[in-house]
Amino acid sequence: MKMKKPKKKIILTVAILILVLLVGGFGLFSASIYDQNINQRYETYKPLMLKVSDFEGLEATSYEFPSDKGQILSGAMYKAGDDQKGIIILAHGFGGGYNSYLDIINYFAQNGYYVFAYDATGNDESQGEGVGGFPQGLIDLDYAISFVEDSGNFPALPIGLFGHSWGAYSVSSVLSYHPEVKAVIACCGANKSSDYFEAVGKKEAGDFIYTMMPFVKLHERIKFGRYASNTSIDGFESSNAKVLLAHSEDDQMIPISYGYNLFYEKYKDNPRFTFMHFEDRGHNNFFVDPNNTYKDELDQTIEKWAETLPYDYQAEENKEKFKKDKADFIEKNLDRQKWANALDLKLFKKFLDFYDENLISK
Repeated sequence: MKMKKPKKKIILTVAILILVLLVGGFGLFSASIYDQNINQRYETYKPLMLKVSDFEGLEATSYEFPSDKGQILSGAMYKAGDDQKGIIILAHGFGGGYNSYLDIINYFAQNGYYVFAYDATGNDESQGEGVGGFPQGLIDLDYAISFVEDSGNFPALPIGLFGHSWGAYSVSSVLSYHPEVKAVIACCGANKSSDYFEAVGKKEAGDFIYTMMPFVKLHERIKFGRYASNTSIDGFESSNAKVLLAHSEDDQMIPISYGYNLFYEKYKDNPRFTFMHFEDRGHNNFFVDPNNTYKDELDQTIEKWAETLPYDYQAEENKEKFKKDKADFIEKNLDRQKWANALDLKLFKKFLDFYDENLISK
């Protein structure tokens, strides 16, 4: 006589199966949202791109090097004059290559440093159908540092790192792989790669984003392996590098609680660390002189010009035409001198002093 399975056991098995399917489905949904929003190609807006010719005496030598999957990254070594004191490697923020930081590159080059900068995977001149995910920034920087150190193309000078936003996480966490780095400046960064998705996603989805985060972290781990688990604090703990951390209280992109506040609490009494706290620098304009109004003036000029057009520039059918006309207008009217010289020089003098004190071999 066959024994019948208890009804309760069948119900429990079905319930577990349904739960597994629901959790699995939500995990796939979370991974899909991550890839749709993050794993894209990003290009700097060409009409506003900076040029080497915007900066007197700045020289660039182009290089290419492979990253983890063989994708070729495009970069350049910049200098102005001779007798450089060290090499600063720059890691750019999310949403386009390093061109937006060319004024920063020029500043350090004019003040006695080589500066090596590159477009991360999926950005501007570098290969890659998409960025892949936030840990890719750490990976690309790991390969960039090794290229500078091992290719034989560059002098054996002390190395410093400079990063903003996504790049700030990269220059901090990469210390786990390159403890030989002497000095790091990290501005507006977070502690973990997944923090960037959480911070931006919270603005769109509110607290619902927290239900997605375990699956997002798993997704990054599957895609990027050990790199996905690296944190900025891991990097700090693996190195004796001097570190300058800067952030603004009103940063709406990467709230200060995701990085600076954590680091300050842990390292405020550690002489290796320098902290610069601001109230009103925001995120994207963190390095701009507060008294510089040219960007606002340019935006107003473009807005007034658009209102004079003989067609509805906001209509969908005129989208491409307006895009081309706007690019032509900017090219003819952009004051390149003002556009290329908006840095807060007082801030950067402090950055320069930090490198001079901690990077140069005594």
